[in-house]
Amino acid sequence: MIFGAAGQSESPKRRDSSDYKMHFPCEAPNKLGLVGSAYHIVAFPPETAVEALTRATSGTVTMAAMGAIFGMATCLSAQAREAPDDPTNYFIGGCASGIFLGARTHSAITGTTACFGLGTLAMFTKIGQMEGWRLTGPPKL
Repeated sequence: MIFGAAGQSESPKRRDSSDYKMHFPCEAPNKLGLVGSAYHIVAFPPETAVEALTRATSGTVTMAAMGAIFGMATCLSAQAREAPDDPTNYFIGGCASGIFLGARTHSAITGTTACFGLGTLAMFTKIGQMEGWRLTGPPKL
């Protein structure tokens, strides 16, 4: 307990769930899955409309699930580690998404590679946001 000026006890500030907001666009995986599915359908034309719908749904749902797993794992690791802005949380989320992709393809090699690749990409994306890295646009002078 912390005591105030009048001897009244003040409880230390507790973090609530709003302290752990992740600023990552949640709709990006869905759009990426939809665009990827569209390109796959154009590149490899299906024989029936049902096959086209199945392919489109499969790609979109996989990417949406990866996005949800990334968000959940990142937020849970941030809460468990009590470090909301740590890039390691993003690595953990990316790795969890990669493991899901490996499980979906029934391949340990794919899962391991995707875990490392997506985790590293997510971690460097967070580091870049924190340090103000830019990939496009005019240079800062």
